[in-house]
Amino acid sequence: MSGDLGAEIVVRAAKMCLDRHTNLELILVGNEDELQGHVVRIVGVDKRLSIRNATEIVGMSEAPADALRKKKDSSMRVSINLVRDGAAQAVVSAGNTGALMATAKFVLKMLPGIARPAILAELPAIGGTVHMLDLGANTICEPEQLFQFAVMGSIVTSDIRDIERPRVALLNIGVEDIKGHDSVREAAKLLNESSLNYVGFIEGSEIFSGKTDVVVTDGFTGNVALKTMEGTVGLASHYLRRAFTRNIFAKLQALIARPVLRSLAVEMDSRNYNGASLVGLNGIVIKSHGSADSHAFQHAIETALVEVRNQVPQQIGKLLQKETA
Repeated sequence: MSGDLGAEIVVRAAKMCLDRHTNLELILVGNEDELQGHVVRIVGVDKRLSIRNATEIVGMSEAPADALRKKKDSSMRVSINLVRDGAAQAVVSAGNTGALMATAKFVLKMLPGIARPAILAELPAIGGTVHMLDLGANTICEPEQLFQFAVMGSIVTSDIRDIERPRVALLNIGVEDIKGHDSVREAAKLLNESSLNYVGFIEGSEIFSGKTDVVVTDGFTGNVALKTMEGTVGLASHYLRRAFTRNIFAKLQALIARPVLRSLAVEMDSRNYNGASLVGLNGIVIKSHGSADSHAFQHAIETALVEVRNQVPQQIGKLLQKETA
């Protein structure tokens, strides 16, 4: 209910997913009257779609602790309760990230052996995509936590991209063994001794190089890196628009290059990568970008579907138990 574009885009995304997956059932959680109006107009009658009323909404600026303590009938809390109670197998939300993480951790609890949850997202890369975590949940991480992130990232990447043994790398300020702080170097030792396909350190310039399938880092570094990437894309787009509108000759060149530019825009469209996994929880929780449109929110639902089919939390638990036995 608290996404930037309102509940209508969620209903449209639900319709798109229901059209694609005949065995899918969706529960829309929020203000029943508002949701019902959108459903009647956009979906019509579909027994696979139901509505669960919630009387409260967690605002984007609310403190996670306040949302957890004071908003027990929020759409976010009711949705997560449905997963806890087995009435749903996953929850997808475009709401307040901090509140979603805090509420999910409180209601669903952590998987055995996992210290903290992490935010994992899929990003474009040369030759495909790359999964990166943590993107903001944990600003400071111990070596064991980085190792756990690597286990979780490897499982999710294997399922999403259908790779048997994803390549895992640690983000560092250099590729040499002596580079980086103690936590990164100690995490590298743990990964070298594991059965994961660990390929070593990579630098920030290599995140999109195609050299690795999973990039592991702490939440502070990961979030700064992600926001820098978003800003760089915006800067490049600004310069392209300025270059192609400089004069009449530049505009003619833009017309000639339009098919190439359109293809590039499709490949770099962030909507195709929407849906970050909150991994480490005893349940599946997907965080959609707050400004997601229906196409982007549909991709977040599709991500949840893949994780449900592959029973991601159970896979993470089994692999971690094996690695720490």
